[in-house]
Amino acid sequence: MPSLEPSVRRRVGLSLVLVLSVGVGGCVTVQPWQRSRLAHESMTFDGDPLRAAYDAHWQESREGAAGGSGVQSGGCGCK
Repeated sequence: MPSLEPSVRRRVGLSLVLVLSVGVGGCVTVQPWQRSRLAHESMTFDGDPLRAAYDAHWQESREGAAGGSGVQSGGCGCK
């Protein structure tokens, strides 16, 4: 197997360090007094629940299929 050039190896190493540093930065513990800020209405994807229900109904009627837009979990049913 041919070896990589030093410049290519350096770029791969830097890319790996960048990806790992971004990934580790997402692992934080939320303190109890910070949860109210994260639970604010502006942090939700759907600001208007009636509009979200209408859009879901419209999409289900058009596709002939329901679901797929709720909570994700494993396939074992042990949510």
